[in-house]
Amino acid sequence: MAAGGFVAGDSRVQEYGGRMTFSVVVTSLMAASCGLIFGYDSGVTGGVTQMESFLSKFFPEVQSRMKSPKRDAYCKYDNQWLTAFTSSLFIAGTLSSLVASRVTRRVGRQAIMLIGGVMFLAGSIINAAAVNIAMLIIGRILLGFGLGFTLQAAPVYLSETAPARWRGAFTSSYNTFVVIGILSATITNYFTNRIPGWGWRLSLGLAAVPGVIIVVGAFFIPDTPSSLVLRGQPDRARAALQRIRGDGTNIDAEFKDIVRAVDEARRNNVGSFRRLFSKQYRHYLAVGLAIPIFFEFTGMIVIAVFSPVLFRTVGFNSQKAILGSVINSMTNLVATVLSTFVMDRTGRRFLLIVGGIGMMFCEVAISWVMAGHLGKHQGVTMPHGYATAVLVLICLCTFSFGVSWAPLRWVVPSEIYPVEIRSAGQAMSISVALCLSFVELQVFIALLCGMKYGVFLFYAGWLLTMTIFVAAFLPETKGVPLEAMQSVWTGHWYWRRFVKQDANHESQITS
Repeated sequence: MAAGGFVAGDSRVQEYGGRMTFSVVVTSLMAASCGLIFGYDSGVTGGVTQMESFLSKFFPEVQSRMKSPKRDAYCKYDNQWLTAFTSSLFIAGTLSSLVASRVTRRVGRQAIMLIGGVMFLAGSIINAAAVNIAMLIIGRILLGFGLGFTLQAAPVYLSETAPARWRGAFTSSYNTFVVIGILSATITNYFTNRIPGWGWRLSLGLAAVPGVIIVVGAFFIPDTPSSLVLRGQPDRARAALQRIRGDGTNIDAEFKDIVRAVDEARRNNVGSFRRLFSKQYRHYLAVGLAIPIFFEFTGMIVIAVFSPVLFRTVGFNSQKAILGSVINSMTNLVATVLSTFVMDRTGRRFLLIVGGIGMMFCEVAISWVMAGHLGKHQGVTMPHGYATAVLVLICLCTFSFGVSWAPLRWVVPSEIYPVEIRSAGQAMSISVALCLSFVELQVFIALLCGMKYGVFLFYAGWLLTMTIFVAAFLPETKGVPLEAMQSVWTGHWYWRRFVKQDANHESQITS
């Protein structure tokens, strides 16, 4: 048994079969399109918050500071209410994802995606019609509630639906839609920025489009076999599994393993969150929490959201800052599509390590350029050549991120948990990530003002730490069926000692 691998002869660790059917592609695309919501609403605010028409209506003090000849180059946008407009989405998502995990066990993942889509529609309408800061925040909170529900359901839906050999590609398609949403938002901002007075309303209101896609799409996809069995509907579960695997496929072995796993989950139905923190599941929790924590401290969430603000800080005008954000989003999309094709060949660990090293070197270089050329000699912007260098380095950093941590952030947590704690574990991972996103987005502009270029050195330090963690402690899950995921822990050099201890303790109790 190789470290991080599984026993090929183990009857429980087998490829169950099933071809790439039209049904599995359509249902997976519908679920992955939930990422459009996350991507659009993450990407749209960065451009909107530096639009002159938006600032003059809601944040005139920021606009005045930008025009002051004595302004600090790093502190142009340092306003807590302005950053709250962006970050409130994530704190609301934190709360709703915890609620969604309990509701999911009752109504299924399909219904959760429908609820999330409806909330997005309501939030986007309120944002587009906002006349004061309170309406902006309320709209963003509703969007955050929708985000928490869809984030809890969609990646796990994809993981439970996709065949094991293509699970990485299917689950990462969620991130592909996130990136498409970000790119759509930045392109929208590029054109609406030219509309005086109300262009920002169009940018925020178009968030209703992905909301409509989710609401309509949720009516046309079945629930996952695991979720249906868990809710006492085995006949519908078998029919759903047969439909997504293909009519001529023998699904008996896979269905039996699903039923076996769900029966175990049902016996342990009460207290799934408490069980998540028990000794028996500590290895799942350690990795399930480490991935979102390290993901947030790559610094890429603030770059994705605030890239127009960052480009404006280093010296680009408003329109060129948004264009730079469009270029960065296109880079992210190319990297994400590439990752979809390679992750099930190279494995998860290799991409996470290579991507982490690439981001670390890029962020050190960004810090070096900004330290040498921004805010020096009473200048409030960089020379054009160095500002362009920052854009290129950010695009390289984004490429490293898009091919590794961006898609695998969704893939790994959605596949490592056993079914009895899967909803609780996914909710915990998402809640931690969204909570950290809220904190990070709320303080990033203040950190940029206070730490200046040092903020990127801070992120580079975390990138080094997380790369070491992945190399030492992350088991490889490529190609392993969900029902046999325990094998990757028993085969890992570090975690197997804890798995064996728990197994020995359980056998002593039984005897």
